[in-house]
Amino acid sequence: MEKPFNWSYSHLREFESCPRKYEANKVLKLYPYEQSAEAKYGDDVHKAIENFIRDGTEIPEKFAQFRPVAEAAMAKPGRKLPELAMGIRRDLTPCEFFARDVWARGKADLAIIDDDDLSAKVLDWKTGSNKYPDLDQMELMSLMIFAHFPHIRRVSSAIVYIVKNDIKKMRMEREEAPKYWQRYIERVAKIEAARAAGVFNPKSGPLCAKWCPVITCEHNGRH
Repeated sequence: MEKPFNWSYSHLREFESCPRKYEANKVLKLYPYEQSAEAKYGDDVHKAIENFIRDGTEIPEKFAQFRPVAEAAMAKPGRKLPELAMGIRRDLTPCEFFARDVWARGKADLAIIDDDDLSAKVLDWKTGSNKYPDLDQMELMSLMIFAHFPHIRRVSSAIVYIVKNDIKKMRMEREEAPKYWQRYIERVAKIEAARAAGVFNPKSGPLCAKWCPVITCEHNGRH
């Protein structure tokens, strides 16, 4: 029996970047994920900050430069929920991350729920470049916070470039959630249409020639 369709922000971004690559990776599963050294470094930094915030575990000396960022997050008022995994059903109601009827999944690097102020903060740590900031992911995290914490009235979210010492912020009020959800529904509908038709047209881009694993694609420079 085929698993019900579900998506995450990374799935959506990959489809919009190139439907052919999405098909190869997410539908046919032709290319198992291989973690790069840069990605491993990012994961290790995330884990160090998570352990500090959740358990009070001292941040390793090799990541000492990130200690002020973690301490600043800890100083903010509210419940600290690192690596908060959230699921959303198709009717936009909340569910567990691995629920059978989950439609959308997302993880917040850190959510801070201020029950007294009826507000929340969502932070996403980035160890890579700040050249192309993408706040769409923070929109989705804000929407999921509203679904899972119905008393919250506003969410302030930020992408924190902890290596570049930069931050990109946005804010969403609960009343704005329907219009943001509608945008995601329309975007995700294109994935579902492609899957239903079995048609994933390729899209050329600057990474095709050397970095895309789909070497059978006409835009790949390595076939």
